[in-house]
Amino acid sequence: MKECGFRILTVLIFLLFVALLNGCATMNDVVRVKEAGTEGTTKVYPVTVDQAWEISKTVFRWEGSDAIEEHRDQGYMLTSSGMNLVSWGAVMGAWIKPVDKDNTKVTVVTKRRITINIATTLTEGTYHRRFAQAVEIIKKGQPLPRKRPD
Repeated sequence: MKECGFRILTVLIFLLFVALLNGCATMNDVVRVKEAGTEGTTKVYPVTVDQAWEISKTVFRWEGSDAIEEHRDQGYMLTSSGMNLVSWGAVMGAWIKPVDKDNTKVTVVTKRRITINIATTLTEGTYHRRFAQAVEIIKKGQPLPRKRPD
């Protein structure tokens, strides 16, 4: 009887492990879903492309991202965040495209590293709220702070 319970537990642990490995998102997944147009949130902001680029890097840093992989010539950047108490982390990307000389379209895609994870370190909504906050700071002629504002 004890042996049967051990076998069941072993099979359940194996299945959970397989599910976790199959559900891991990568930065390549972020690029793929953006290119497919199946995920992402887009907004237009009254800033130049250069300003939007710096704001995007700042927002990612405010929200605790790891190193930022910049693909400026292709108009996007990728980053990730590590595990914390409520999340296994996330992979994220921001695409920055000019609308005209004073307005820029910004698209962000965030994906949980583990798809069964309930929480994530950064949502697309939080990214855009922080981005709008940074736009207001710049419009007031102030530099972007290193620490995220309240």
